Amino acid sequence: MADETKAGVPEKTGDFSPGSAGYDTFLVLTLSVTHFFHDVYSSFLAPLLPLLIKKLSMSLSEAGFLSTVMQIPALMNPYIGTMADRISVRLFIVLAPGLTAVSMSLIGLAPNYGVLLLLLFVAGISISLFHVPAPVMISRLSGKKIGKGMSFFMTGGELARTLGPLAAVGSVSFFGLEGFYPVMIVGLAASAWLYVKFRDVPITVEASQTASVRKTWREMRFLLLPLTAILLARGFMHASMTAFLPTFIKAETGNLWLAGTALTLFEFSGVVGVLGAGPFSDHFGRKKILLVSLLGAPIMLFLFAWLGGWVRFIALLFTGLTILSTTPVMLALVQEHAKGSPSATNGLFMMISFIARSAIVVLVGFLGDLVGLRNTYFISSFLGVLGIPFIFMLPKNQHSTPQPPAVPPAQ
Repeated sequence: MADETKAGVPEKTGDFSPGSAGYDTFLVLTLSVTHFFHDVYSSFLAPLLPLLIKKLSMSLSEAGFLSTVMQIPALMNPYIGTMADRISVRLFIVLAPGLTAVSMSLIGLAPNYGVLLLLLFVAGISISLFHVPAPVMISRLSGKKIGKGMSFFMTGGELARTLGPLAAVGSVSFFGLEGFYPVMIVGLAASAWLYVKFRDVPITVEASQTASVRKTWREMRFLLLPLTAILLARGFMHASMTAFLPTFIKAETGNLWLAGTALTLFEFSGVVGVLGAGPFSDHFGRKKILLVSLLGAPIMLFLFAWLGGWVRFIALLFTGLTILSTTPVMLALVQEHAKGSPSATNGLFMMISFIARSAIVVLVGFLGDLVGLRNTYFISSFLGVLGIPFIFMLPKNQHSTPQPPAVPPAQ
């Protein structure tokens, strides 16, 4: 069996189970940069929505449904993860940037509402194809520095959400809504680049051929249940800031430019937090970094809502730094404990995150209508504290204890 395992595999690659190999800086950066390009395309809808509404004469309800259709495939994340464990995480990741680029670059050409829905649904599937298995590949390229790898990977996504709308508006300003489709070439090139760089890297998992979503949940609920509670508690703070921050600042100051600037500052500080949280969690431990973040975020959010003037924006920076920094740490925890079904486990985590985020945004909006956004921020900061006890229910870092050698899959 050893001879079969080595056949056709370059000697330099070795074992890619989590924590077993060294940190491959070049390949981690390659995947992180590709994450940036992929997510730039997936952020096209919001900035181009006014133009699409005008072109297709959509109602606001129809326009709102577009985002829902794009996110529906997230419900299939666990099943996509199961397929990735059985087939190849590399295949899914290589195809996704090109597929997302093509579908999102064609939305300006959609002749009717039905075609637009189809393009966005395909893009949603492609987004899941990339984001479910990509953290698995990152964990196998990061050795014992999984947190550091996740931080670089998530930084690519955070930067894309910041710069993607500018790319969309700039492309349409230059080419026109129906003529900007050539920008898909960058996404296709990203897929080709991934293929060239990863074609000789055997990203394998020791997953059972009979693994199922239900079985994965049973095996991983010791981790996923406390993470779900943390996601719910953090979700109120996250939704308050990402969905309603410009509205709150506009209502407080009457300055639309300042409202947009506030969101940019929040996202930028989040990039800094994401970039630092993973490496710090490698050194100090995942639970300690999560504890610092979930202690700091409610305090900073409360101060942001309570204070006024420029001091408020200092609190805003620390709010973004703490709220957004938890994601790479949680992704690292998932991969460290995923064992034989890393993609399926990540799919479950992402599905839970999606459902929690979608439901909580509605609740936060309801609270905002009922008691006002300022009081909603106070309530969200209190609810954020409720996630702290669940941190102590999380298991210790997986790489801190000796791991059994990985068993190569049968050929």
